[in-house]
Amino acid sequence: MLFDILAIIVGFALLVWGADRFVSGASALANNLGLPPMIIGLTIVGFGTSAPEILVSTMAALQGNPGLAIGNALGSNIANIGLILGCTALITPLLVKSETLRREYPILLAVCLGTLVLLQDGVLGVMDGVILLVGLIAMLFAMVRISMRSLASDPMKAEILAEMPEAMSTGKAVLNFSLGLGLLLFSSRILVWGSVNIATAYGVSDLVIGLTIVALGTSLPELAASIVSALKGEHDIAIGNVIGSNMYNLLAVLAVPGLIAPGSFDPMVLTRDMPMMIGLTLALFVMGYGFGGSGRINRFEGLLLIIAFIGYQSVLFMNADPAPTTEPTAYHQTAGQHYL
Repeated sequence: MLFDILAIIVGFALLVWGADRFVSGASALANNLGLPPMIIGLTIVGFGTSAPEILVSTMAALQGNPGLAIGNALGSNIANIGLILGCTALITPLLVKSETLRREYPILLAVCLGTLVLLQDGVLGVMDGVILLVGLIAMLFAMVRISMRSLASDPMKAEILAEMPEAMSTGKAVLNFSLGLGLLLFSSRILVWGSVNIATAYGVSDLVIGLTIVALGTSLPELAASIVSALKGEHDIAIGNVIGSNMYNLLAVLAVPGLIAPGSFDPMVLTRDMPMMIGLTLALFVMGYGFGGSGRINRFEGLLLIIAFIGYQSVLFMNADPAPTTEPTAYHQTAGQHYL
């Protein structure tokens, strides 16, 4: 058990550091190729902060744990709004002025509702995965068009320019990109291994582990990015990081188990987890859109988001099966060898 916990801790640490190397290398490469900073900030950096979720879900699906992959995608979205934006707003109220973000709110809400429709049959299949990937391409295209049509005075443009990684040579950029990708692959593998072993030991489903421990760990890059951005006064980026990450989680991360390990999933996904995610997304829309003016998430609203997140996590743990299996199956007996 101690080794499993250590694997999770090391996995989380390497995920965060690897994601940072991956983003800096990819952003520098894109900048050297002449891509506009706004596009880099909205696409490459957004993808990079979701890289931990994508790699963890891929490893989980490849190793026969699609429940963990689904839980990771939905749990990360819930954590991004409930915990990350809640904590960020509690530290400093968030004022949203960017017209770019105002156009992205409806896209995120549409993605959430579209995902709910796809999952209504209780099966995440190959066709669902393909549809989600097509949606990812459409979303990227829409975000690029939005960024190109944004006013030059949009405050988010200045914030993205200020947050762009420092210039580096192409060789150094390739090295950072490769190092980051390698760390992401390794750390996600040991993280899934440790998480599944603990789930097995305590008789908790892979879905719940994905919604709790794994989702929290893979959301660490967004937590760090949002708090730092907010403290710098870059409120639009703090919220933009969450919006972008949540869209990637649904369209890219959730597509992975559908393509690699298609099949039915726990019905609680539709009756408990999806409603919670959509409810928090609606709350973000109402608070951040700013009907008739600038959007604002104040400290009280941030506290409400945190309370909602804690309440949801409490429900997960109270409903989790506390009884571990007394006689592990052959599959669980070989878990260590299978995952490593």
